[in-house]
Amino acid sequence: MKAKMRKVAALGLFVAAAGVFCAVEMQANEPAAVQAAPEKQYESYGATQVVGVEPIKNMFSHKSHVVTAGLSCDSCHPDVFERKRGAAKAKGDYNMASLDAGKYCGVCHDGKSAFNTTGPETCKTCHGSDMKQPDTIVFNLPVKTVIFEHKGHVDMGLDCASCHDKAFEMRKGAAEEHPDKFTMEALYAGKYCGACHNGSDAFASNTRCTTCHIGVKGFDRKFAGAAEAGKKDHGKKEH
Repeated sequence: MKAKMRKVAALGLFVAAAGVFCAVEMQANEPAAVQAAPEKQYESYGATQVVGVEPIKNMFSHKSHVVTAGLSCDSCHPDVFERKRGAAKAKGDYNMASLDAGKYCGVCHDGKSAFNTTGPETCKTCHGSDMKQPDTIVFNLPVKTVIFEHKGHVDMGLDCASCHDKAFEMRKGAAEEHPDKFTMEALYAGKYCGACHNGSDAFASNTRCTTCHIGVKGFDRKFAGAAEAGKKDHGKKEH
């Protein structure tokens, strides 16, 4: 009887051990949990906007146009927009300049039929942002501290359509998302900044290197100094 009980106990231990082994084996074979990519963080220094990767949200509410405004399908299709996803963007002129000229959304959003596309108070409605233009953009990929004086280019008379969306997509971090393509070789081939910095329209991109590549020390001198001055001004007592 005792021998039989010992056999039953041994069998129970064997079954328990087998169960533990199977559980461990199943856990080992389970696919690893997908880890979310770490969010890239970039800071802003004073009035300087350092480029991050958060996209500007382009928003179009189909429901508000059809249900709320009562538009039918043929109000926009196919004369204003081809009924095919991505068709407008593929044409290469789906930008603010075209809207201002009365194309695409601008057919109705002219300030009469519907709110216009140029008023600063309306930017947030579609873009989810006030679209405030930065003074300086700092690129950190594929190399650190490459600056672009956005305000300087606007002040010389360039408008949004001069660069967007042909040279640069109008979205924060879009160029940096492809560091293998956003290179000096691409500029030499007439892409990105090289669309204008070709030696004819503006100084060639293979000259005056330190105009854009200021390095870490240059960054500290340019922006940390400005931040320090701002602190001093802020600390002054009013009389």
